[in-house]
Amino acid sequence: MKKKVLLAGESWVTYSRHIKGFDSFFTSEYEEGMQWLKAAIEEAGYEFVFISNTYAAEKFPVTIDEINEYAAVMLSDIGSNTLLLTNQCFKEGKITANRCQLIKDYVLNGGGFCMIGGYLSFSGVNAAARYGQTAVADILPVEVLNIDDRNENPQGVIPQIINGSHEIFKGIPQDWPFFLGYNKTLPSEKGEVLATINGDPFVSVGKFGKGRSAAFTSDCSPHWAPPGFVNWQYYNAFWKNLVDWLASK
Repeated sequence: MKKKVLLAGESWVTYSRHIKGFDSFFTSEYEEGMQWLKAAIEEAGYEFVFISNTYAAEKFPVTIDEINEYAAVMLSDIGSNTLLLTNQCFKEGKITANRCQLIKDYVLNGGGFCMIGGYLSFSGVNAAARYGQTAVADILPVEVLNIDDRNENPQGVIPQIINGSHEIFKGIPQDWPFFLGYNKTLPSEKGEVLATINGDPFVSVGKFGKGRSAAFTSDCSPHWAPPGFVNWQYYNAFWKNLVDWLASK
């Protein structure tokens, strides 16, 4: 049986108003940005399970038994409020699971976890992702800022590999494509920075309890991750190495 990897996030809905003289109307569009990561994880031999932002509040695991079904759990561009505020909690005033604490317990008990950057990762746009205020911060190998942590680089910025001998970089060259932005974090005594971007952590890893955690502070899809990265010949190999490391406790 294949090991399962869960990705939550990586979807959005765009709601637009069109004005044409006297008349106006609205349109909406649902989009996903997980297709490149899905292909990489499936090529690596894992079963890929995706929960979009639209459904994560209700469908993300709520018990340790449910989350333990996965060899690794990845969050990408999904704010902590989506995990914390279920309909039962927000609309009905009922007690529900704290799924940020659940992720921490999962890692301490032997799970593998990765946070991938985006506008609603780490601290995020307008500090709205706010993971530094949650239990997830305790098992991240970087320190999360308490401000809007986006570092936009429209001119392009290239990561620098510090520890290319780590198994995450097995078969991966030192020269990487450029990125257009990332979440700024700080190095932590709890983790090891394997690569930097603009001198800030880019890829960091750490061991917590019986489990492992990683932080990839840029995106796995556009716009921060441009075509040069998502179509890079080593894209799949990198994510395979990362998931293999997370899942090998």
